[in-house]
Amino acid sequence: MYIEHLSLSNFRNYARLELGLPTNNPVVLHGQNAQGKTSLLESIYYLATAKSPYNAADRQLIHWRAENDPIPFARLSAEICSQHAPMNRLEMTLMIERTVDGVARLRKVIKVNGVDKRVMDIVGLLNVVLFLPHDLSLVEGSPSDRRRFMDNTLGQVDAAYLNAIDTYEKILPQRNALLKRINDRQASPKELRFWDEQIVAAGSIIIAGRQKFLRELEIRAQDAHLDLTGKREVLTLRYQPSFLPTFAGDGQLSFDTFGLDLHRELTPDEIAPQFGDKLKAEEGESIHRGVTLCGPHRDELRLFINERDSGLYGSRGQARTAVMAIKLAELQWMRDRIGEYPVLLLDEVVAELDSQRRAYLLERIDGVTQTLVTTTELDIFTRPFLDRAAIWRVTDGRIDIHAGEKPTP
Repeated sequence: MYIEHLSLSNFRNYARLELGLPTNNPVVLHGQNAQGKTSLLESIYYLATAKSPYNAADRQLIHWRAENDPIPFARLSAEICSQHAPMNRLEMTLMIERTVDGVARLRKVIKVNGVDKRVMDIVGLLNVVLFLPHDLSLVEGSPSDRRRFMDNTLGQVDAAYLNAIDTYEKILPQRNALLKRINDRQASPKELRFWDEQIVAAGSIIIAGRQKFLRELEIRAQDAHLDLTGKREVLTLRYQPSFLPTFAGDGQLSFDTFGLDLHRELTPDEIAPQFGDKLKAEEGESIHRGVTLCGPHRDELRLFINERDSGLYGSRGQARTAVMAIKLAELQWMRDRIGEYPVLLLDEVVAELDSQRRAYLLERIDGVTQTLVTTTELDIFTRPFLDRAAIWRVTDGRIDIHAGEKPTP
């Protein structure tokens, strides 16, 4: 899978950009900070997922110079080639419109080959793996950071999962609002049945998807982590759902069926009745507190190194190694899932690594897939990598594909 051509209008730093991308050679985007290197990677990620990796509001993506236009807008489009389709043109337009009351409203329009589509319809059209310096949040950050990682990865390849996430995120605040009204004696507990059915159906798909994904990811991450640590450290990914459905469905835990039973996959149909029972058992406390106490929104993922929680006891170097192993595993997992490598985006991460990890990373990704790397320093790259790379200079929202100079050895 690769992008043949990228077009941006009024997106972040870029007032206008038309760019053909090489498919066989890595692209190194070189320049000072705040020039547009990260914005270029962000545009590709946005085309793949319809959201920014930096949690920015969509209207913040529109170039500031367009704010005074009659209809401020940003447009992103890419010509994408994959083994499933020789060419697809994906286009997203963000525009700020005003209602008759003068209220500004942002509208997102998605088209594939000129035909209007929903976000759900473009799953798998463009897949990416993005590696950022703040991906250390997988170890050091909050549970929501780790849930977001799972959701963003799975949502790119599994339309049912993406739909379940979208449904769950809409239902959860409505159920919580109802719980508060029940506690205030403004509604009946019987009204929960409608919302429980929906939250169980969506939540069971999410839990089953996360379980399967982490089991498959762990195998690949362990291999990379053993290589990086000279086989001295074993990385383990532990999914900790907010409740513990078991293979037997009887709530009894055993050595063989702990938690979600990583050796035997649980289906949504097997998880659903146990999820429903848990919601019912916690109903009184949930009403008292006005929040849903269990479900995928309270799931956790912990990373263990040699059976010790790396978020609590690991060093910063161990955290970097674990995250790097997970990102390489994500790249391999997605290739195995969709049958081809996704586009790889590396935003300033090479400078964050020591020489050993840097050399390992560059060796693993060189020539594997279409790769874009940002940097402020070219001399941190290995000579073989630079010899193959296209080096483009990024300055104030402009890209000069002829200005890159490879440093002397």
